[in-house]
Amino acid sequence: MVTQSDSQLAERAVKLVDGHAVTGAHLAAAKPADAPAVPLLKSYRSAPAYRRVLLVAPQPFYEDRGTPIAVRQVVEGLSQLGYSVDLLTYPVGSDIQVPGVRLIRTANPLRFKSVPVGLSAKKLLLDIPLTVALLSRLRSGAYSCIHAVEEAAFPAVLLGRHYRVPVIYDMQSSLPEQLATYPGLGATPIRYLLEQLEAWLLRRADMVVSSAGLANLVRQVAPQTPLREWQYPSVMVPAARGDAERLRRRLAIPPDRPVVLYGGTFQSYQGLGQLMEAIPAVRAVMPDATFVLVGAENGTGAALRAQGAALIQSGALHVIDRQPRHEIPSYLGLADVLVSPRSYGGNLPLKVFDYLAAGRPIVATDIPTHRTVLNEDRAVLVPTGSTDLARGILSLLLDPERAERLARAGRKYAEEHLGWARFVDSLGDLYEAVHQHAFAQSA
Repeated sequence: MVTQSDSQLAERAVKLVDGHAVTGAHLAAAKPADAPAVPLLKSYRSAPAYRRVLLVAPQPFYEDRGTPIAVRQVVEGLSQLGYSVDLLTYPVGSDIQVPGVRLIRTANPLRFKSVPVGLSAKKLLLDIPLTVALLSRLRSGAYSCIHAVEEAAFPAVLLGRHYRVPVIYDMQSSLPEQLATYPGLGATPIRYLLEQLEAWLLRRADMVVSSAGLANLVRQVAPQTPLREWQYPSVMVPAARGDAERLRRRLAIPPDRPVVLYGGTFQSYQGLGQLMEAIPAVRAVMPDATFVLVGAENGTGAALRAQGAALIQSGALHVIDRQPRHEIPSYLGLADVLVSPRSYGGNLPLKVFDYLAAGRPIVATDIPTHRTVLNEDRAVLVPTGSTDLARGILSLLLDPERAERLARAGRKYAEEHLGWARFVDSLGDLYEAVHQHAFAQSA
């Protein structure tokens, strides 16, 4: 197990400044990541006198993608609340500097340099030293709480009971739903076993905090377990004036061409195949419409590039590799329409929070997950399928007034509900609740 020194952290740091990840050239210009003044939050009614958290994240951390971004925001929020955090994570990713947070990386005997999204042999192998390190930390240190992300909650619940430390299960996705997409794991007996394991975990955690869209599942399976639901903030560094226009020139997109943009992973459940099939129908009505898909990595964009080779050649389609977090505002600012064509999945993708904050009109599939934050007042919601997706996109491109109205409503919702202070306050409430629940259980 490797604990990073201060000098090592400084060499490879991704600094978090007021909830923003600042990297590369932006790091030198960023203000120092000193502890921000802690606001008077309502969650400080009875904050625990001893606030030391072991946060276990079985992900490459830090990387600019879903769960690591969410974990980064939790870490920054806990720091602002005055907690001391040991962040136990994989030996892959960029180091961070956050006041009060110590980064602890597990062993890497196989010298992995990357970990793909979702289930993989690398992930399963790295979970073994992570579990060993979790046991070591609990033996050697006193913690007021274990905050365990995704599958790390299984050993955390077992060890937490033994060492009498309350456990928060950070449920970023439903494990049976996620694993069912892999060959052989969707069979009925396997699915049943996975559902039973998930139910066991949900019933034994001291607190569950789920991604938006998963709360109903938790309530059905474990109605007695205290439950909270994440509403992540959109706290990206705003794009500088002119960044979107410079990006348009870099991509050689003429200024009068409307842009339809998707930003996120290229996993199959994201519905990008349906979006690709919708492109000809959109361009049949608006021949100048240009589609930009951002987020390819580890070969996930190869199939889309092959499928859309003719469109790419004509300039109608751009398939872009995954970009650093601080570059995303420029891409969102480029869009005339933002699209989330997700076909299924219980957890709300983080990109939807960023879409709302960007102040651009949104087209999304009408699935329960999207409806946790979207409705007809701030987005166009369409059935899954390429025909309806094309119709939804065209409804905004052909009606600028409606598009502007929805964009304003989305931005207003983000300002009122997805701000950083509100997130930190809800995080403080969550930790107060888990301590109170654990105290009541032990009384």
